[in-house]
Amino acid sequence: MNKNVIYLIFAVLIGLFAGWLLFGTTSNSSSENKTSKEEKHSLEEHRSEIWTCSMHPQVRQQEPGDCPICGMDLIPAESSATGLAPNEFKMTENAMALANIQTTVIGEMSSSNSSIELSGKIKANDDKAATQPAHFNGRVDQLYVTSVGETVRKGQAVAKIYSPELVAAQQELITAYRIKDAQPQLYTAVKNKFMNWMIPQSQLAEVLKTGIPKPSFTIYAQVSGVVTELMVNKGSHVMDGQPIFKVANLSTVWAEFDAYETTIQDIKEGQDISVVVKAIPNKTFNAKVSFIDPILNTSTRTVRVRATLNNKEDLLKPGMFVTGTIKLDTDNNTQITVPKSAVLWTGEQSLVYIKTTATSPTFIMRNVTLGRTVNDNYEIQSGLKIGDEVVTNGTFTVDAAAQLQGKQSMMNPTTGSDTMNKQLEDSSYLNDVMIKYIVLKDALVNSDTKAAHQASNNLLKSIRNTEELKDVSALKALETTTQNFIKAETLAQQRSAFVGLSKNLIKISKGFSSQNTTYYIQECPMANNNNGAQWLALEKGIKNPYFGEAMLDCGSVIGRL
Repeated sequence: MNKNVIYLIFAVLIGLFAGWLLFGTTSNSSSENKTSKEEKHSLEEHRSEIWTCSMHPQVRQQEPGDCPICGMDLIPAESSATGLAPNEFKMTENAMALANIQTTVIGEMSSSNSSIELSGKIKANDDKAATQPAHFNGRVDQLYVTSVGETVRKGQAVAKIYSPELVAAQQELITAYRIKDAQPQLYTAVKNKFMNWMIPQSQLAEVLKTGIPKPSFTIYAQVSGVVTELMVNKGSHVMDGQPIFKVANLSTVWAEFDAYETTIQDIKEGQDISVVVKAIPNKTFNAKVSFIDPILNTSTRTVRVRATLNNKEDLLKPGMFVTGTIKLDTDNNTQITVPKSAVLWTGEQSLVYIKTTATSPTFIMRNVTLGRTVNDNYEIQSGLKIGDEVVTNGTFTVDAAAQLQGKQSMMNPTTGSDTMNKQLEDSSYLNDVMIKYIVLKDALVNSDTKAAHQASNNLLKSIRNTEELKDVSALKALETTTQNFIKAETLAQQRSAFVGLSKNLIKISKGFSSQNTTYYIQECPMANNNNGAQWLALEKGIKNPYFGEAMLDCGSVIGRL
């Protein structure tokens, strides 16, 4: 082979090798650098991502891991959209459709058929009440009216009374009668004393005929009605004018209601009120508001409202539960109202969600001040204006979206993640206590004394196991009131003890308001001897533990935890 050809091939090989050394290494180095930069960028993105818990959205960490509260795996939090205000957040159209989220523009809401509903009882008409007194001093030898609820007719014998005073007066009458022709004025004066004592002429005639004083006289009823109070017993000593019993004329009765102070401004004397008696649901009694108590009951925050009902058919009995409906004047449409479904309660504040952009599902939380309740709506005193678009269905879903994006929400009103996480951890210690409490409440709703006693024992064990909350001042009081409940032997005693137990648990729960489960604070103004009492429930619907089936739906939701 030609030596020149060999040299040429050898030179080409050397050149290729040199080029590989020069450019191949650089290319590999560049590729490695590019890969390194991509991995670094990916790592930086990974480190900047926020991780949260699907069950406890206030938990927000810079790296993946387990939820410090429930132990579930953390998930990436939804990143906030650009161009939004600090506490605005956006939802996807798919999420909106799945949750059936609906909004209403204020100013387009219907205000027809507004009314106020009141709960109350039938009471005897005190204006028609009367008292049967004793007209002379003596001892009750016989009592012919012996029980409350008995019907008394005017002229009926009610008691036979022995009176030494009348024995002496009869002897004086017999003597005056014998000399009445000589001293007619004396006879008339003595006889008038017996008339003042309401002694019937027939009894006096018998005394004068026989000339023998009677040791006792019969008292006859001067009033008619149903006995509401019996004040003496057989053998009792009575004085002139002392009441023997009280009667009520039930031809008319009172329907007395408790109106909350937020609604009293709309109730006026003379307003029409429709009354339905729970024992007679197919009949409506129409009346007018006849009295509004000028004094507020500071314990229940209610005012007594009264209507007088015609009871000629004797259908209405004192003590019956009734519901009254007062229709309101709806001519004034300037007051802003929103459906109850739009409002979330935290126990201390009320809030709604506003859709801030008409063309996209962008929302923000807004605190509002509530006024009166009108049907299924709340009047808004401040926080909203005509034209605002308010979420009226799916409000809890919107709130959950706000939580997941770290925005202001019912559970996180200040967006302070560390503080909220600590509150949430603390509140989780109450979960078992709350569960045991609900079981106890349900037992009272069902009037099951045995189940309530067992539930109270379980509740006490749960309270004593709550070591993390030993620094809560109300916890000791809760333990004491639970012990009092356990000592109760009858259903009435249990329901009485449940008042203080619920009061203490509500106090503790408000201090740890970040409960994962929603609890509704409910109140019945007629419980606790009409002083009012509260309880906690998992549902909005009222199931009254203080009355059970007798008055199952008496009460209202006054707050939320």
